[in-house]
Amino acid sequence: MSTGHKVAEDMMVSIDYTLMDDEGAVIESSDGADPLSYLHGHGQIIPGLEKALEGRAAGDTAEIHIPARDGYGEHDPERMITVSRDMFGFDVTQGDFVEAEQQDGTTIPFQVVDLTETEVTLDGNHPLAGKNLNFSVTVVDVRPATEEELAD
Repeated sequence: MSTGHKVAEDMMVSIDYTLMDDEGAVIESSDGADPLSYLHGHGQIIPGLEKALEGRAAGDTAEIHIPARDGYGEHDPERMITVSRDMFGFDVTQGDFVEAEQQDGTTIPFQVVDLTETEVTLDGNHPLAGKNLNFSVTVVDVRPATEEELAD
């Protein structure tokens, strides 16, 4: 445990967490795994959670509700596309993730959300877009980041 450090920019923060939807169903949890460690203030976790952890110290616990707009954003219908099934050189099924390469060489993940005999509907939104997020968090450790961690 670190001594008296508070969560702030350029601090390495470790948290144990459980993420639930509005109905209380667990989406993700660090339970049974190592805590999640991240460099605070560098966009490594969703903005709403980062803001809610600001100023906390090791040992602090919190129940944090994050509206969709401060999590993975609202669901954007413009990120939905329908393409010909012939575009795929393999069999796709509903729920699959596929990547589309952009002109600049980056890729965007899409989830297959609907299929017909001739078409595939893809959703480029994050799977948690449009969902409110509810975190149960315990701050495990807060320490100054090393030069190497800051350089990454």
